[in-house]
Amino acid sequence: MVSEFMLQQTPVNRVLPVWTEWLHRWPTPKDLASEKRSEVIKAWGRLGYPRRALRLHESSIIIARDFNNAVPHEIERLRTLPGVGEYTAAAIIAFAFGNSELVLDINIRRFFARAIDGVQYPTSSPSKYERQIRAELIPSEGALWAAATMEFGALICTSKNPNCEACPLSDYCAWRRDGYPESEQKRKIQAWHGTDRQCRGTVVQALRDHPLLTKEKAMGLWPDSLQLEKALKTLIADGLIEPIGDRYQLAEATD
Repeated sequence: MVSEFMLQQTPVNRVLPVWTEWLHRWPTPKDLASEKRSEVIKAWGRLGYPRRALRLHESSIIIARDFNNAVPHEIERLRTLPGVGEYTAAAIIAFAFGNSELVLDINIRRFFARAIDGVQYPTSSPSKYERQIRAELIPSEGALWAAATMEFGALICTSKNPNCEACPLSDYCAWRRDGYPESEQKRKIQAWHGTDRQCRGTVVQALRDHPLLTKEKAMGLWPDSLQLEKALKTLIADGLIEPIGDRYQLAEATD
């Protein structure tokens, strides 16, 4: 569960050292639930999107309190937890508990799109119909299937320069049979420099390095004072920082 939260929009090489330290420090949901929110935000480091850390912390509180300190293995219960969407719940069911569940990450979707549909790239997000027809493919060893197809898409049926010579399904691939027709790959390009995200990240990082920041020092972190004011307000609203008089600190409440 921790790895799935961290891997949302963040590559494995950045996640692994933080994940290792996180599990050493907080090996159970109860351990994490009892920690201050500010410590959780600090430990999240530079993984980005620190609200994920808060959702994981909130989920740990619920798991420790309502599920006897054990991550629930029913997908319906998992989906009730903060920060757990359809994909994350399915991945936890498959990879943590070894049960058959439809896991549709981009690597799996690209492999299916090519081998079965004959198109180069899948749509930006899976439709209800796509979920329905892909669910029919899952064998009884669903966890192994999910892991295998994910690795296959990451290592063989890659986005660029797929290794069709090494593909055991090349004779059955609809995309190859049709002559590799090209299709548009719609990617959301997420800007960083000068954005509200960068501004917010600058404030949070400053508070990781310094327990308290005066309003004056906070305003000196960013050249655009209006954007900085907005960042402070949204960070407070999101529960990441809190004002203490004329100063700011990382939020500490554990709810």
